[in-house]
Amino acid sequence: MIEKSTVCQIVDEWLQGKDYFVVEITVSPEDRIVVEIDHKDGVWIEDCVELSRYIESRLNRDKEDYELEVGSAGIGQPFKVLQQYICHVGEEVEVLTKDGRKLQGVLKEATPEQMTLTIKKKVKEEGAKRPKIVDEDLTMRYEEINYTKYLISFK
Repeated sequence: MIEKSTVCQIVDEWLQGKDYFVVEITVSPEDRIVVEIDHKDGVWIEDCVELSRYIESRLNRDKEDYELEVGSAGIGQPFKVLQQYICHVGEEVEVLTKDGRKLQGVLKEATPEQMTLTIKKKVKEEGAKRPKIVDEDLTMRYEEINYTKYLISFK
C-alpha cells in the first residue's frame, strides 16, 4: 500500500515556489490517490497535469499499482482548509451554521480560530417609516459552522 505521507512529501516538493496549496490528499486501501489543490486565482488544468506527472515520476507502478486523480477543490465545494478562507476574504460566501442558520455575506476576516462574516440586516429605527439595511459583522468559530463555500453569482 502506498503511504499517504509519501504522497504528501511528493506534493510538497512540487508545491515549492508555487502559490498553490493542498486542500486534501487521500489514499484508499486500494491505492486510489486523490489530490486536491487550490490557488487564490483558481486552478489551471495544465498545473493539475504537471502535478499528476510529477507524482507519477516519483512512484513506481511496477512495485505498486495505483489510481491517481489530481484536481482542484471545486468552486462550489465547501472550504476544507484555512487557506481557502484566507483566499476568499472580501468575497461573498454562504455559511451554514451548526444551529441551522444559512447566511450569505462578505467574508471579512479569517484567522486560525474564527472567521468574520459581514451580512446585510434590516433594522427599523424608532420613528422611521421603513426599515434600513445595515451591515452587521458576525464572528464565528469554525466549530460552529457546518460549511462555508464561495457564493457563485451571475449578476
